[in-house]
Amino acid sequence: YYDGSSWPLFAADLAAKDRVLMLRDETGTLQGFSTMAIYQRCFDGVPLRVLFSGDTVVDERHWGQQALAFTWLRLAGAMKIEQPAVPLYWLLISKGHRTYRYLPTFSRAFDPSPDGNAVGKLGALKDFLARDRFGGDYDATGGVVRFAQSRGHLRSAYANVPDAHRRLGEVAYFLERNPGYARGDELVCLCELAAEELQPIARRAFLAGMRAA
Repeated sequence: YYDGSSWPLFAADLAAKDRVLMLRDETGTLQGFSTMAIYQRCFDGVPLRVLFSGDTVVDERHWGQQALAFTWLRLAGAMKIEQPAVPLYWLLISKGHRTYRYLPTFSRAFDPSPDGNAVGKLGALKDFLARDRFGGDYDATGGVVRFAQSRGHLRSAYANVPDAHRRLGEVAYFLERNPGYARGDELVCLCELAAEELQPIARRAFLAGMRAA
């Protein structure tokens, strides 16, 4: 699914992660995965936790399944209950419109968003976390991470945006905010993982994870 990557790059990225969700079919064959890191920071004197999403791939034959997404949300709920009084944020970098579309599906308020409903609350924190993680590779003006050399970009067949998707407001917004996505530029996104901040379908899975934990 990606060009510009390699096993050493992937292995180094994986070594910096704490969890891996694996999607398997009925035979046990791996059909997708998502890596994540969980860590703590302090912003404006307030402690917080960050759930950072790394590499995520699902075999295209299984696009449309929601098992990986709902398992991810339940795991996020379990992480929230570990320290319920500490705000938990989802830091996501997106080099494709399909990934960006998870934000409006999951969250009621996220940055950047087409309606700008979360900029005041999340914009400064997003910039802080992006600079903390990516240093000089983060362009705060555009809100994107640009590496001097691609660390993985979508192959042309998957970077292509179907006309039906281009007509969707959130996809058009993503393409406007991240015009260099095809060469590997990553749009930095942030939302809070709290029950009251999630869309109903995501909230149910998140709360189920909290209860189970």
